[in-house]
Amino acid sequence: MKKLFETLKNIYKIEDLRSRLTVTFLFLLVYRLGSYVSLPGIDPAQLGALKAQSSEGLLGLLNMFSGGAFSNASVFALGIMPYISASIVVQLLGIAVPYFQKLQKEGESGRNKINQITRYLTVGILLFQAPAYLTNLHYQLPETAFAIKGAAFTVASTVILTAGSMFIMWLGERITDKGIGNGISLIIMIGIIARLPFALFAEFVSRLEEQGGGLVMFLVEFVLLFLVFMVTILLVQGTRKVPVQYAKRIVGNRQYGGVRQYIPLKVNAAGVMPIIFAQAIMFVPMSIAGFSGSESMSGFVSAFSNYTGFWYNFTQFMLVIIFTYFYTAITINPVQMAEDMKKNGGFIPGVKPGKRTAEYLDTIMSRITLPGSIFLGLVTILPAFAMMMGVNSQFAHFYGGTSLLILVGVILDTLQQIESHLLMRHYDGLLKGGRIKGRTGGGPSVI
Repeated sequence: MKKLFETLKNIYKIEDLRSRLTVTFLFLLVYRLGSYVSLPGIDPAQLGALKAQSSEGLLGLLNMFSGGAFSNASVFALGIMPYISASIVVQLLGIAVPYFQKLQKEGESGRNKINQITRYLTVGILLFQAPAYLTNLHYQLPETAFAIKGAAFTVASTVILTAGSMFIMWLGERITDKGIGNGISLIIMIGIIARLPFALFAEFVSRLEEQGGGLVMFLVEFVLLFLVFMVTILLVQGTRKVPVQYAKRIVGNRQYGGVRQYIPLKVNAAGVMPIIFAQAIMFVPMSIAGFSGSESMSGFVSAFSNYTGFWYNFTQFMLVIIFTYFYTAITINPVQMAEDMKKNGGFIPGVKPGKRTAEYLDTIMSRITLPGSIFLGLVTILPAFAMMMGVNSQFAHFYGGTSLLILVGVILDTLQQIESHLLMRHYDGLLKGGRIKGRTGGGPSVI
């Protein structure tokens, strides 16, 4: 406890770090306040049906990521997810389209163009999602909930929802530039954490009921949640260090190279992307079956509508494993790594440079990705096991899935950046050893 207070005191002493943390807190506060500002023309007192609809399923997940703004019919109802979707599309285009591959190799100017294209694509997605959200509002809410009706409400609300999500994106970029950590990641994390008190209270009330199990079961759930967090931290931080030796070079009177370094290959190089892909794929056949209305599809619909059922979770588990290999293959390029190593005079001891090095790195990635994908699949289906144990659906989301990985990843990366500021000014880090091991430099990546 004494070390914690000393660390907080050291953080306060560093003016730049203190300023960045203050800016981050204020911008996040603006985001949270905006989540409670309802769309003009809607009666907030009549949103009960929308809140009930947003408590489970895909809409429950969207509501969690938006920090409750979705169920509040807020100006921030669509959240940051359209920007995440646009980023994923652009990232995939960078694999298949030569133009985007060229932009990726142009350095800062190329990144600026890619960011601009991502913003335009975000606006396009918002112009499609906003009317769909408003259609759902008209379906869920009574007519008396709308003070403004017709095309005027649709057009005005579409503009407001689009502007709201673009404003959130701007807040995230400002946090990245002026604050601490990755702004977009922090906004998603705050949205998830904002739902924790409500989920915790609901679970506490349910456990105090006659058949709830009492406080003992509530404490057991907390212990299990703590263990899940510990395992997830191991998954996020796990790396395989590949030794690399660099040849000695003498330039003038100085000697360069001749030292051994390491390439940290992450066990979970794909992050949360496999879970996002798997969940998106799982809802596609359900949507098609729902629109078809065929009686022959009723068995399929019932099997895949049960989120705690065997077939739903088994399919999702296998999809996560498949997408982990797929996304790792498109983000980690052993051939490019081997070429860069060769250009810089580096080599792996006992392995010939060039093709053999690429094959060696590819073999290592294939081997460490298997346990990583299995653990990621287990994390994905842990909420289903929690619900089978009687945990309410809101609180069960914190036992695994995208929300858990984002929470752990973003918190660790933000702490790593704070620690780097402390170590740079010769203060002790946040941990006893002075370093948060297993993290790489740069901002976190949740998309």
